[in-house]
Amino acid sequence: MSCRRVPGGGPPVCFCTINPVIVIRKPVSGLSSSALTRFITRAKGAVRLRGSVDVLLAGNRDLRALNRRFRGKNQPTDVLSFPAGEGPRNGFVGDIAISVDIADQNAKRLGHATAEEIKILCLHGLLHLAGFDHENDQGQMAKKELSLRRRLGLVTTLTERSGVHTPRPLR
Repeated sequence: MSCRRVPGGGPPVCFCTINPVIVIRKPVSGLSSSALTRFITRAKGAVRLRGSVDVLLAGNRDLRALNRRFRGKNQPTDVLSFPAGEGPRNGFVGDIAISVDIADQNAKRLGHATAEEIKILCLHGLLHLAGFDHENDQGQMAKKELSLRRRLGLVTTLTERSGVHTPRPLR
């Protein structure tokens, strides 16, 4: 946080730079914590999401445990989003957990780098944190994701490849 005096006097105004906390339990070739932080910051701005977001990159074992605990599904999934609640709390918007194992499989199958797939999953998770829900929105999230994917220079989106109205375990 940095504080500066504003022109004309008065008390200093503090500006808070909220960076995501990135926890990498399973490293991804070609993707550093700082690179992912920069992408998350850009993507949050594109989504118009204000506040801090924490991201966990882990393996299938961790994602299976989270999916079982919070969604009652005993299987790994590619991305989970955990909103902080109604609006940001103390500047915190929520968490995103990503399976590097599934991201790697998807990337190989679709012909791009795992680092790119991680960014796609982050964008997808950010949209969920912003309140979008592709399982119930008649394609609104898919349209938004496609637009943002283009804007951020990403390849295919999850909702495009899975079918807009097909329910998937992505939350």
